[in-house]
Amino acid sequence: MKVAELMTTDVVTVGPETTLKEAAAILSERGISGLPVIDAEGSVIGVFSEGDVVFRESGGTAKTAFLARLVLPAGAGDRELTAMTVGEAMTSPPVTIDASRSVNEAAKSMVDFGVNRLPVIGDGGKLVGILTRADLVRAFVRSDDELATEIREGVISGTLWLETSTVDVDVHNGEVLLTGEVDTQTDAELLPTLVQGVPGVLSVLSKLRWRDQNGRLDRRFVQ
Repeated sequence: MKVAELMTTDVVTVGPETTLKEAAAILSERGISGLPVIDAEGSVIGVFSEGDVVFRESGGTAKTAFLARLVLPAGAGDRELTAMTVGEAMTSPPVTIDASRSVNEAAKSMVDFGVNRLPVIGDGGKLVGILTRADLVRAFVRSDDELATEIREGVISGTLWLETSTVDVDVHNGEVLLTGEVDTQTDAELLPTLVQGVPGVLSVLSKLRWRDQNGRLDRRFVQ
């Protein structure tokens, strides 16, 4: 599954000149926790979140100031404490992801960078959507039928260019069983790995067969 299939396209954004009070009001009214910050050309230049508001309103207690200096560039904590606009308080550069990337890559980025949302960019680096952790959870709880469809259309046909009619896909409570015949041993070994990466798949058992160089039917169990 690609990021473009899961992202929200109706994105609430702010500019760097937006005041902190205006941005905080948007977060509260919309019930969201973060806002992409874009420039006049529509490019993402930062992310403004509830955390930025909390840090500013904390008044720079010893604890928050100490923690800020551990994780922020030199002087960044001081700037946030005196910030009046989003441009002064936002996190920059932002962690973004291309709309064509996989949901698995998006999840890895969120974990690696410790963020809850990713602005999604398209051609020319322009903002086209946003992906949140809630979106990833939504992908994980898809039905067995939805998973089977993505495996057939997105993996077997779309990625490996194999005939879907020769591979049977059975999904039960997120557990996948692959049976049938593929062209090569490489296909038989690669397919379960790719299926395991589909959001919502819990386990994969492969009983795929392939024909060796002499045309003999062979089988390997891959779990």
